[in-house]
Amino acid sequence: MTLLTTVFAAIICTIIWYCNAPKSQMKIGILCFMYWGASLMWLVDAVFEYAEIHNEYFTPTPMDMLNDFYLGLSVIALGLVIWLMILLAKDPKGVVKSALFKEKIPKQPLPFPKSSD
Repeated sequence: MTLLTTVFAAIICTIIWYCNAPKSQMKIGILCFMYWGASLMWLVDAVFEYAEIHNEYFTPTPMDMLNDFYLGLSVIALGLVIWLMILLAKDPKGVVKSALFKEKIPKQPLPFPKSSD
């Protein structure tokens, strides 16, 4: 399940990257590399686990499948957190910089309408 989860995340991320390929402002390529790397890691893990336990690999218990699915979701979430930290550090659109170094303008009181007495 971890392999399946990370492969789906990698495919979705790659499609998003490909649709926005010429402009790489959001650094989606970094996220793609992380997910494809995780997928490759889980593929190697699956090959070695199959070599160890043979046909039992294809009949996991429901609890093992659920644990593997949660692990896959955790890997995806960690990848998103790392990508978000990289994105905030690089700040391609200058949003963080403008928010941090913006001069604060004191608020002016609203003028009250003059009464016609």
